[in-house]
Amino acid sequence: MSKSRTIVLIAILTLGAVSAFTQDQGDPTLTEVWKPEPSIIIPGVSSGPPSDAVILFDGTDLSAWQARNGGAPPWEVSDGVLTVLPDTGDIMTKQGFSDVQLHVEWRTPAIVTGEGQDRGNSGIYLMSRYELQVLDSYENRTYSNGQAGSIYKQHIPLVNASRAPGAWQTYDIIFMAPRFRAGGTVPQPATMTVFHNGVLIQNHVALRGTSVFIGEAEYEAHGSKEPLLLQEHDHPVSYRNIWVREL
Repeated sequence: MSKSRTIVLIAILTLGAVSAFTQDQGDPTLTEVWKPEPSIIIPGVSSGPPSDAVILFDGTDLSAWQARNGGAPPWEVSDGVLTVLPDTGDIMTKQGFSDVQLHVEWRTPAIVTGEGQDRGNSGIYLMSRYELQVLDSYENRTYSNGQAGSIYKQHIPLVNASRAPGAWQTYDIIFMAPRFRAGGTVPQPATMTVFHNGVLIQNHVALRGTSVFIGEAEYEAHGSKEPLLLQEHDHPVSYRNIWVREL
């Protein structure tokens, strides 16, 4: 072995020894954090709710919901499934929410009628104003920022993970509410992460404001907690197993 290579090898071994010596010195407990201790919950089985979830619909009744203008929600509950009755209006939760983890299962009609936006249309509105589109987007082309999984008219889904009409689908949503200053300025916009049928389709996207059909989205100051809303859009879309965790 040459003298130069010997010197390099000795240097490497020396550095390794110094590193090991350094790692062994001091008190490792100084970097251990014990509080706060995460609370213990019982995870749900499959897509079932964890023990700390607020159950919004478990197939039995609509006690957590009301019509948009108040009163009993007019949609149909049958065989554990909630189905939109066309021309009855939206429904919304009685309870308001801010930052949430939301699980929703939905199904568009098995018998296909219409095309584009006129096919299995509904929507999930966080804080009653930020829409995640529900639509039959299986072999059904429409504008990309209006198909299933889009943040309506704002963010196109990364992929189209839609199942065929009549099949149950899932959305798992992480929503962080916007923060407002006095005067209505928005130092922190709302963000949303969405998994569609287990596939990431929205990756912590920042929302530009309230979802609108015409024009550009803008923020309007609102309460720190607002209801979730399910949209009636003339189609008998069905829902089940809806639960939420406040973050």
